[in-house]
Amino acid sequence: MINYHNKTFRPVSNTENGETSAETLFLYQQKNNILTSSYAGGRIIAGHLIGIVDEQGNIDMRYHQVNDHGELMTGICRSTPEVQPDGKIRLYEHWRWTSGDGSEGHSVLEEV
Repeated sequence: MINYHNKTFRPVSNTENGETSAETLFLYQQKNNILTSSYAGGRIIAGHLIGIVDEQGNIDMRYHQVNDHGELMTGICRSTPEVQPDGKIRLYEHWRWTSGDGSEGHSVLEEV
């Protein structure tokens, strides 16, 4: 199992209907297979996520955040890791809003 504890991630790409950007920083904490994160930056004033990490390092998570319009947004996400040659982790994400328009998207996060 990949351990994400104390790792920082930054989005490097996101679909247009997403709110995270290169200015958004995620600080991951992990205890056993439970992952949490606080995040902020760019359009995100404050956000949190909670997820479960499986044996392959995949993350099944739920998130909520307040954007720069003062809206509370919620969603679900499935992240698939890829360990890079330098040992850092890249996360390929498929997410869906559970608030707003309910649309889906894809993003890529890289360990800082």
